[in-house]
Amino acid sequence: MRAAIALLGALCLPAVALAGPGGDPRQALLAAMEAELDRSTAKLRLEDHEAPYFISHRLVERDEVAVEARFGALLFDATEQARVAAVDVRVGSYRFDSSEKPEDMLLFEPMDGFRPSKAVPLDDDPEAIQATLWLLTDRAYKNALSTFLQKKAKKVTEVEDKHVDSFSKAPAVKHVDDAAKLAVDRARWRQLARTLSARFRGRDLLDGSVRISADHDRTYLVNSEGTRLIAERIIYQIAFHAVGQAPDGMLLEQGATLYGRRWDELPDEAALVAQVDEAIANLEALAKAPVADPYTGPAILEPEATGVFFHEAVGHRLEGERQNDEKEGRTFKGQIGQRILPEFLTVRDDPTTPRYADQGLNGWYRFDDEGVAAQNTFLVQNGVLKAFLTSRTPVEGTAASNGHGRAQGTHRPMARMGNLIVEGAKAGTVSRKKLKAMLLDEVRKQGKPYGLIVRDITGGNTNTSSYGYQAFKGIPRMVYRVDAKTGTETLVRGVEMVGTPLTVVSKVKAVSDEMGVFNGYCGAESGYVPVSAVAPAALFTEIELQRSQKDKERPPILTPPWRR
Repeated sequence: MRAAIALLGALCLPAVALAGPGGDPRQALLAAMEAELDRSTAKLRLEDHEAPYFISHRLVERDEVAVEARFGALLFDATEQARVAAVDVRVGSYRFDSSEKPEDMLLFEPMDGFRPSKAVPLDDDPEAIQATLWLLTDRAYKNALSTFLQKKAKKVTEVEDKHVDSFSKAPAVKHVDDAAKLAVDRARWRQLARTLSARFRGRDLLDGSVRISADHDRTYLVNSEGTRLIAERIIYQIAFHAVGQAPDGMLLEQGATLYGRRWDELPDEAALVAQVDEAIANLEALAKAPVADPYTGPAILEPEATGVFFHEAVGHRLEGERQNDEKEGRTFKGQIGQRILPEFLTVRDDPTTPRYADQGLNGWYRFDDEGVAAQNTFLVQNGVLKAFLTSRTPVEGTAASNGHGRAQGTHRPMARMGNLIVEGAKAGTVSRKKLKAMLLDEVRKQGKPYGLIVRDITGGNTNTSSYGYQAFKGIPRMVYRVDAKTGTETLVRGVEMVGTPLTVVSKVKAVSDEMGVFNGYCGAESGYVPVSAVAPAALFTEIELQRSQKDKERPPILTPPWRR
């Protein structure tokens, strides 16, 4: 539920505990931030130099509770609380300002002198909180002036390909989320962590752990354009992880991380026990499975694997700032209006969707970390590139933000994915049974002895820079070899999915009429942010798998204590 409020102007606040209207300390903290912002906006100016044209203050509170157990015994039990602040001060104009390009950030950043801390007091002491913002703003303004002068000097000697504005205007937002609070039953969490991790005990495993945690992030944002925002986000997690070993020494891993915006969105204990037992059974099966040979040929990626593939191979390459950076590969720069995917595929990013079917989505938010409302953005429609993900940093041909400026903590926001959704046209989707039949037809057509099905994947990574090859990697955990003659599926191990994005995306032949969800966190230049990928299973006429680089360690000399 949204609750817009009208805030007071600059206040004279004594150094006592904050207390907002109706006893809500959040609003008083926001007012304290606003008062310091107003002071800087009105008076911050170095003699003979320009005043800032834009200032923003962002304060992020994080409360984290975590309990972890290994082999049935409690390992970790802690609560952490922190507040940090990020300040953005810009000199110049929206058309040309002091903001650095990614490749220039170290060049323009002074390496000496006093560096104010970004840590904000946990006590609700307004003057102490304002003091942090005061020092950060002062340094940011001086750095902005220095950077602005250096950027103007570079324009004398460097040729500009095509002018792109430095910053985009955005409407002022006044919005306060309903106050949120973690719901933690500490004793229950400890018992559950012990119970689940005890399932790994009594077996020849190197590790078997369970972590239960909850993160509560509260973001306050005020800027000189009039935005006053408080955003709340809570994510609960249950993660289990087990490590086994094959007879040849290869390390094997199984596990999962389950997410929920509320505790009751997570599976109950019986369902969790079943998932842990399935992971144990998978480890035992993998230990007996043959090592796969390198492979190039037809394959099906199940929905989660398809989602990770499109996230790494396509999504990151459509993030706006990467189109401006000469050190990026800029795979799709200048291709708006051109076909980059098979025509039956549409890709959009929709942070406004909190759930898909009955599953919550990690990448849901109302406003991004620059105070811009989230937007459902069609990136690729019927195979044709329509748009890039954008923050308030414009890209060629796109001046405005579409609400994807995201950051962790004090990182500078940049365009990032939220909920990436891959959809097939109804005429181009088939049942899962039909998809497997199409796989076998393609395998026989190519004269291959078998095809592959990638059923489970832990995640992936990609290289988008121009320094290296434009490549991506997926880390599958459960891969099945499908016999060309009989269709029999055989589990194999020890492979990674690799490729170059433009080549592999052109090999999608069909997708299923069923969709699946992959929830997780994505790390990039602006830190780790929660994301989701919603996608169907997909048939590729060709993917490449290489042997994974996993050490083959000698197993422990003695058996585990419980196997004496």
